[in-house]
Amino acid sequence: MESKVSEGGLNVTLTIRLLMHGKEVGSIIGKKGETVKKMREESGARINISEGNCPERIVTITGPTDAIFKAFAMIAYKFEEDITNSMSNSTATSKPPVTLRLVVPASQCGSLIGKGGSKIKEIRESTGAQVQVAGDMLPNSTERAVTISGTPDAIIQCVKQICVVMLEVQSVTKRSPPKGATIPYRPKPASTPVIFAGGQVRADPLAASTANLSLLLQHQPLPAYTIQGQYAIPHPDQLTKLHQLAMQQTPFTPLGQTTPAFPGLDASPPASTHELTIPNDADV
Repeated sequence: MESKVSEGGLNVTLTIRLLMHGKEVGSIIGKKGETVKKMREESGARINISEGNCPERIVTITGPTDAIFKAFAMIAYKFEEDITNSMSNSTATSKPPVTLRLVVPASQCGSLIGKGGSKIKEIRESTGAQVQVAGDMLPNSTERAVTISGTPDAIIQCVKQICVVMLEVQSVTKRSPPKGATIPYRPKPASTPVIFAGGQVRADPLAASTANLSLLLQHQPLPAYTIQGQYAIPHPDQLTKLHQLAMQQTPFTPLGQTTPAFPGLDASPPASTHELTIPNDADV
């Protein structure tokens, strides 16, 4: 079975999901979508990219095994090309490996790891790729990230072996389905609504005028909170996240020279900024 899959001779349709950052997605989409169009045409695989203003996106590749392998090869070589181009303006002497992240149902990760880690060790040794299975599930899902790093050729061989494992698991689950449905991972938007004093809501708080905050929002959502006087009071279930952001967040800047930074706050003198302080003993 493994040899047939490796040669692309098995007529089985598979769906593989990849987790990518925005820059990686932009690379495979290309100018006016030309790159992903070429990948679809030459590989014969269906390549779909999740919508939404999210720091991470899901890239779904569906098709016969040989089409999937061709698509993965094109993606891996495109990423290697990006690394080579980035090094031309860098002082780095060692070339970093190509890295892809698969999204795999947790119910299949046990088979991928194998008893005592035997299967994943075998895949590493036979392909030369580094393979890591995340210990924790992705947020609000029953899926885990499987990170593959190495040369494009090593990654392609690694994906082929992972597909073999997935096919074997699928044949077993048809006879004995796992308990509970798989909850797929869906990346969250870059920002969530923020409630200001007076009940006003902004979906993307000052993102256009505050560069540092925009950069912060690319990494994790901003929790909702209510401004009371000088203090930002978080909602109870967001306290932990807000505490993590507190040490990173820069002071908000005014929207204009004569416009207060926030509705309901005194912006005197006009050119001053308002720093939001989160006290450690805030009563929530």
